[in-house]
Amino acid sequence: MKTDNQLQRDVMDELEWVPNVDAAQIGVTAKGGVVTLSGFVGSYAQKMAAEHAAASVLGVQAIAEELQVRFASDPKTSDSEVAGRIVDLFSWNVSIPHEMIAVKVEDNWVTLSGTVEWNYQKEAAHTAAGHIGGVLGVTDLIAVRNTSSTVDIRERILAAFGRSSVVDASAIHVTADSGRITLGGNVHGSHERTLAERAAWGAPGVYYVEDNIVVL
Repeated sequence: MKTDNQLQRDVMDELEWVPNVDAAQIGVTAKGGVVTLSGFVGSYAQKMAAEHAAASVLGVQAIAEELQVRFASDPKTSDSEVAGRIVDLFSWNVSIPHEMIAVKVEDNWVTLSGTVEWNYQKEAAHTAAGHIGGVLGVTDLIAVRNTSSTVDIRERILAAFGRSSVVDASAIHVTADSGRITLGGNVHGSHERTLAERAAWGAPGVYYVEDNIVVL
């Protein structure tokens, strides 16, 4: 007698073997000879073909068929479809180190985890995931790796201020504690303050910026 794992594997292999069934979106579980098919197929004919293929496998005593027909024009909002679209989008976006980020989707809620080198990569991943249709929300657990010394981070931020034609570097104070940055001083407009904060976020290893700059 086959084990549940053996039966599950045999049914999955049969679904992949049948030419008129797209097994990519079909899930298979087996317990005591009862096989459950779940997921999505592109037509009613595929649904019937999948059921017949599973029933033809030796050891299958009963089928619990939970397949849903999802036409090509229907919105792709199942967890697996949403996760696949996010992974594809990440791989196309040069700002996102997709190989360093893990994606989990549960009940259309996305959780991102992993470690990146720059905060802009973290923000790009969060923004991209939130733009996928069907996503209800995003929990961002991505960490920014701190590989630079406190002195190096501070100097990079000050150098960025010095290159700016808008930010008056002499009027802004920068305190760095590892990847935590505190900005102080006075500027003449909210735009200058925004650019200063953006420059601080641009340094490698920065994971938190406290902006205490005063707009005069």
